[in-house]
Amino acid sequence: MSDQQEPAIHLAFSEKYTDEHSQEYFEKHNRKRLSDRIEHRMAQRALRLTGNPTSILDIPCGTGRFWSMLAQDPGRELLAADYSPGMLEVASKVREPEVVRRFRLLQCSAFAITLPDSSVDCIFSIRLMHHIGDSAHRIAMLKEFHRVTRDSVVVSLWVDGNYKAWRRRKLEEQRRHQGEKSDNRFVVPRAQFERECRAAGFTISGHVDFLPRLFMWRTYVLRKPATRIPVHA
Repeated sequence: MSDQQEPAIHLAFSEKYTDEHSQEYFEKHNRKRLSDRIEHRMAQRALRLTGNPTSILDIPCGTGRFWSMLAQDPGRELLAADYSPGMLEVASKVREPEVVRRFRLLQCSAFAITLPDSSVDCIFSIRLMHHIGDSAHRIAMLKEFHRVTRDSVVVSLWVDGNYKAWRRRKLEEQRRHQGEKSDNRFVVPRAQFERECRAAGFTISGHVDFLPRLFMWRTYVLRKPATRIPVHA
């Protein structure tokens, strides 16, 4: 693992992923077999939209939920990063050793990835962006993804325009009325997020929804436009 770099933007919720919480996170998602299968199918469809990249950075990788899927291509270069050392330790213990060996592990923030420019074909970022409530922070993260990827980004978040988002809005209104704090999970209007992607320099290739019109999860496939070399007469 590389040395951790202190990011310019730091989110308080990231501190909760201690060793104990990381193990609990693994056990929670390991119990959710049906939703886990659907998420894997979403991710596979999204990767196909990117053209099945030959190098991928999984950030934040958490406990390695998607590692076996990402490692299905035996020639693919694989990297995984997380801000939490606990997540990386748990992932290294609970995933198959032959899969773990495929990954180069990095301890870093998604706001300050410890890799050079254009290091990988694709950045794969699942279950992070819905924790980012500030538009400026989302754009900053997307710009960092734009710096590190050569070609594409697969990113999931909660979006509006479905039943669960409507329920979520009602819950947030109730919490505000009762003076309760936010749980650091946010629904982002689709049109707004797509503007933020374009502001970060991406075009939108497509998206994959988790049960459309019902659930909030959407996975976007973003493309980094190729840099054109000017032709001089």
